[in-house]
Amino acid sequence: MASSVGASIQSSYLSSPFLGESNGIRVSRVSTSRVAVVRRVVECKESRIGKQPITVPSNVTLTMEGQDLKVKGPLGELAITYPREIQLEKEDSGILRVRKAVETRRANQMHGLFRTLTDNMVVGVSKGFEKRLQLIGTGYRATVEGKDIVLNLGFSHPVRMTIPDGLRVKVEENTRIAVSGYDKSAIGQFAATIRKWRPPEPYKGKGVKYADEIVRRKEGKAGKKK
Repeated sequence: MASSVGASIQSSYLSSPFLGESNGIRVSRVSTSRVAVVRRVVECKESRIGKQPITVPSNVTLTMEGQDLKVKGPLGELAITYPREIQLEKEDSGILRVRKAVETRRANQMHGLFRTLTDNMVVGVSKGFEKRLQLIGTGYRATVEGKDIVLNLGFSHPVRMTIPDGLRVKVEENTRIAVSGYDKSAIGQFAATIRKWRPPEPYKGKGVKYADEIVRRKEGKAGKKK
């Protein structure tokens, strides 16, 4: 709000009981200066990940209803609900694009995230994902018994975990575990749960680690120097 306000105070004498009736304070004319408020429009930059197109294979079917999307492929079916800040567009060429419906900070944050989630769904139902783990330690081994995976990790009893629906677990050489499926988030969650039972320790490297994980090693306590 930009406006100029003029105010004038006539010269007068103000008496004070502390200064006495004969002593006064003279107030001169005062005028206020012009005040202006400038509003800046903040423009959100386009997400480098969000603006990338998503190629949909011929064996994948998309069903869009409002803010809901269903993706169906040869490996399975997934669904997602988009927030109101995000909208989905499908071009005639079959390319899928995730766009922002409004220009806000939250829309900019959601743009790249939901583009990545959408791409993971399309790739998952058509090709699938896989996460590999490795057991390191004397006597550490894993086996698959029906719908359960049994881990021997040095505890007094074996650890038995139920394999979630939609996931496949394969054990190679008793120490290598491969978790695969079409839902990337479910694969990562189950693999993290397996690793949580015995995270790799930094001195000898014993434990359950991801196949591509690099464990930073530490030196043990050195003996007393003579």
